[in-house]
Amino acid sequence: MNTTSRGRALRAIALTLAVGATLGGCASTGGGNPRDPFEKFNRAMFSFNDTVDQVALKPAATAYKKVLPGFVQTGVSNFFGNLSDLWTGANNLMQGKGGDGMSDLTRVALNSTFGILGLLDIASEAGLPKHNEDFGQTLGAWGVASGPYLMLPLLGPSTVRDTLALPLDIKADPWAYKEPVNWRNVGIAVRAVDQRAAVLDASNLMEEAALDRYEFIRDGFLQRRESRIQDGGGLRKLKGASRDDGPADAKSIKAAYADDPGPSAVPAVETIVTPAASSEAAPK
Repeated sequence: MNTTSRGRALRAIALTLAVGATLGGCASTGGGNPRDPFEKFNRAMFSFNDTVDQVALKPAATAYKKVLPGFVQTGVSNFFGNLSDLWTGANNLMQGKGGDGMSDLTRVALNSTFGILGLLDIASEAGLPKHNEDFGQTLGAWGVASGPYLMLPLLGPSTVRDTLALPLDIKADPWAYKEPVNWRNVGIAVRAVDQRAAVLDASNLMEEAALDRYEFIRDGFLQRRESRIQDGGGLRKLKGASRDDGPADAKSIKAAYADDPGPSAVPAVETIVTPAASSEAAPK
């Protein structure tokens, strides 16, 4: 994605943060959220994740963004995004979205060959849009309820359903099988830093705003996850659900307290990654 497009994406996230701050301020005057019965535990995990982010991940992302040229950052994002398209395509097919699934697999074929192992996203230029799907979304499309909200240590916002789906998402990540293990771990660290850098400006704005960041991230994440499950395709479309694109990614605020890690943000078991931050990073 070029610099102009990247700027537009960041402005969109910033605008969503500003609107969400206003709405969140109004909503915070009420009682507890019935979808967050584990709020005490979740807030403790949020505080832990935020500390890890402030001490380690955010400084690394800041240096990464300042030192590396934009085209290098774009190449890193494209490379790991290309790997994630495999599992995204599989999930789209499992959800009954055959057209999207075949488009995702075609993206992998084009970007892995003509796009130099995915460093260039020529599939988007060819009119094949990128999707972000994981097994938690597939379970949701099959009618599995999300269950209560959970803040996972180091991995950030989730739900009971998405947490149960996470092991399969991890197994489906091609990078989890990269050998030798030290290269695998280096790649996981680079991917986490790249995702954090992609939402650095937006998260800075959120940190400066006078709001309850925990509530903002929770409410934005839950809204966005439901929006992505009811995306007008697959099984939900057959049931008559309407399309609702929702606000800009909150698991993208999971790479900053992160909409999906999407599969692209799924870590291998050997290392820790994005604290409270990090589903699907915002595009560069």
